[in-house]
Amino acid sequence: MEISAKFWNKNAKKYAASPVADEAAYQQKLETTRGYFTPDMKLLELGCGTGTTAVTHAPHVSSIRATDISEGMLEIARQRAEEAGASNIEFECAAFDDMDLGTETHDMVLALSLLHLLPNRQDAIERVFRSLKPGGLFVTSTVCLQDGYGFLKYIIPAMQFFGMAPHVEFLSAEELEADFSEVGFEVEHRWRPGPKKALFMILKKPL
Repeated sequence: MEISAKFWNKNAKKYAASPVADEAAYQQKLETTRGYFTPDMKLLELGCGTGTTAVTHAPHVSSIRATDISEGMLEIARQRAEEAGASNIEFECAAFDDMDLGTETHDMVLALSLLHLLPNRQDAIERVFRSLKPGGLFVTSTVCLQDGYGFLKYIIPAMQFFGMAPHVEFLSAEELEADFSEVGFEVEHRWRPGPKKALFMILKKPL
């Protein structure tokens, strides 16, 4: 985790300045997520990065606890929230493994472009499931590199050695969906813009 934090701290400004790879798909994900909001909803966003998603969603919910492993990312996120007047976002620097998510405490948890970066993905999904209230929602967007990008298995380790890439898990969409099903999530929404694009899912904890 320490190595990943150093990577993202080093690359925070570059990341913030980079355009979204697929802006249309990103906007569709935001719009779909907003369709599940209620004004009194309290969100937890894991891996919030430079805060773009949290700031966009802030006007539509009661509050957002936005966490990330990188303080460099959060500095930019706080500035963006201040500029947008989004005073209902609480930013927190924390590694997922060190966080107390509680039990049945959240209405919705967001993890966008995160699960493929965690070495303990299954444990993370189980912890999120426990933290959601009955009927609570888990919103995810996950790069599944096993689906068409298997060749990167031979490239990324070299990049990691030189500090040019974070930890990355190679998983398929089928494996990820099995992880969700195993803990008890029900699928509310599933969308993939293309066979090699990130898998966007909204999952529900049964009532």
